[in-house]
Amino acid sequence: MVAIPDSGSQGLTVRDLLTRCAGTPLGDLALRAGGAGLGRRITRVSLQKTGLALTGQPQYLEDGRVLLFGRSEVQYLAGLDPGERAIRLRDVLRPGLPCVVVTAGLPIDPVLVEMADARGVPVLSTDVLTSETLVALTGVLEEGLAPMTTMHGVLVDILGLGVLLLGESGIGKSECALDLVVRGHRLVADDAVEITRRGSVLVGTSPALTRHHMEVRGLGIMNVQDLFGVASTRQRMQVEFIVRLVRWDSHTEYERLGLDEATELLLGLPVPVVTLPVGPGRNIGILVEVAARRHLLLARGISAAQRLAARLEAELKAGES
Repeated sequence: MVAIPDSGSQGLTVRDLLTRCAGTPLGDLALRAGGAGLGRRITRVSLQKTGLALTGQPQYLEDGRVLLFGRSEVQYLAGLDPGERAIRLRDVLRPGLPCVVVTAGLPIDPVLVEMADARGVPVLSTDVLTSETLVALTGVLEEGLAPMTTMHGVLVDILGLGVLLLGESGIGKSECALDLVVRGHRLVADDAVEITRRGSVLVGTSPALTRHHMEVRGLGIMNVQDLFGVASTRQRMQVEFIVRLVRWDSHTEYERLGLDEATELLLGLPVPVVTLPVGPGRNIGILVEVAARRHLLLARGISAAQRLAARLEAELKAGES
């Protein structure tokens, strides 16, 4: 099994969070205090809303997680005298806390503002209800913190199967993808494929700048959608199958039976892979399409190689008896 490295995730800054929330249900999320800490990093998707931290038990707070203040937290703070409030907030606004989000348009305590500015902990606010903030913010963080990598390759949709074409530069990945598009399949990304892991699913897309474009040596840059119509491309696709193109080498032993299916680790997930040698007279586009069709059959439990092996074994047993 070959492991394909990932770029990993170094976290999301609070500044990035504000930018990503624009155009979402949290579009009104705004900075109210602690602007010096906008570079603090969020490293966890799950949010924390623990009233215990405000009752003198800050050990229940976890670094790297956004802290929500809803109605109960705001009302509890308001019931404390200013001195006690400052003590409790001093424990909460710790170095590892990325930011505090006050929900439901609740008023922000002046003591919280003062201490957040002094400690450089951003305080954000939104008019969205706490429950809705929890859902929307989790979605933003899931996307922003998802492990991702950018690979040199081509991603195509073949019969609903996301096929990632890999191989050295100049081996013919783009030409193969162009052949597949002519045959009615769809291009997702050419040259640079951005792959993000969402749980147990890998999703591939193209950088916005080069989306729908393809480079073919001798022809230059082409817009596939302009040439073949909107049905010839798609914006993103689940990566489920890898075809690795290699130059034909007469001294190399290639798979002949297809009984064993290899895998490669991509962002920590195993992805089925086949290796196709490229040589004169081989129509790589057709071979890639057949490899995709074969993979779809294998997913349904249909294997020509296994059926043939079973028949041969049955014949041998019959001959011995």
